[in-house]
Amino acid sequence: MGQDRKSPGRLLVFLKATLLLPAWIGACLAAENAELSRGQTVYVPSYSHIFYGNVDAGGRPSKLLLASMLSIRNIDPEHSIVVRGVRYYDSDGKLLRDENSARRTLGPLGSADVFVEFKDTSGGTGANFLVVWDAEVPVNPPIIESVNTYFIGTQLTAFTSRGQPIQISKNP
Repeated sequence: MGQDRKSPGRLLVFLKATLLLPAWIGACLAAENAELSRGQTVYVPSYSHIFYGNVDAGGRPSKLLLASMLSIRNIDPEHSIVVRGVRYYDSDGKLLRDENSARRTLGPLGSADVFVEFKDTSGGTGANFLVVWDAEVPVNPPIIESVNTYFIGTQLTAFTSRGQPIQISKNP
């Protein structure tokens, strides 16, 4: 009678909070330290498929095909940004396509996207986008990420990959 039957539930809540706390603190610090920018080139991981399960007799794992949506979100409430280029690359770094339709001006809090169908497996597990954007004045850098999904019947797999600004060396 002296035992609380709700303790396992409370312990689970405590463990979840303890595991999520470092991520929450990191996100707060990142937001607090965000610097304004006049433009960037952003590398965004994407996945046309992922491997799962055990390997078969031939040494190959099972493959899950994914659709991928690149999302570019201007989070500056006062200024526009210009998306100058969006390019999609495969696992070997080979340019698969230049997304001309994604080139546009995004007004304050505007967004744009590029969609890659799940039947397009050309990107591989290391598919990625390079997004080039700029602005006339320093702005809050946009959030650029890919949303990778698989959905059939009642099964859903979805995850995001956040973009990372990179430096591009200038050729002489």
